[in-house]
Amino acid sequence: MALTPLDIHNKEFGRSFRGYDEDQVNEFLDQVIKDYEALIRENKDLQNQLATIQERLDHFSNIEETLSKTIIIAQEAADEVKSNSKKEAQLIIKEAEKNADRIINESLSKSRKIAVEIEELKKQASIYRTRFRTLLEAQLELLGKEDWSSLERMEIEHT
Repeated sequence: MALTPLDIHNKEFGRSFRGYDEDQVNEFLDQVIKDYEALIRENKDLQNQLATIQERLDHFSNIEETLSKTIIIAQEAADEVKSNSKKEAQLIIKEAEKNADRIINESLSKSRKIAVEIEELKKQASIYRTRFRTLLEAQLELLGKEDWSSLERMEIEHT
């Protein structure tokens, strides 16, 4: 058990024939008591300071741990956002490629259809020209026949 200032103060020594000077011993004990009390107070102050510093250290350790966890969570969230953004960008690109392919295919289909229609119109125009030419040639041939002259005369006579 630790010695207290009161223990020192209450300590009594036995007397002997050739013992120490009682006043000197008491003065020395008084000085020991003062120094011992000062050391006890200083020790308590240091313990209080240590407890305060330990509390602050614990507080800052908690803050550090919280910040570390927050940074990890933020990094994970950033990685997830980045991953989701990449996936979304890939989906947008795929959708755009599909739309581009569809538009190209529709355009090719329309251009083929138009080309077929143009060819059909050219054939019809050619057939029309051939028929018209045949009709004109037949009409010219009729005009060139002598029977036409007689028809003209008949018409004049009937009028």
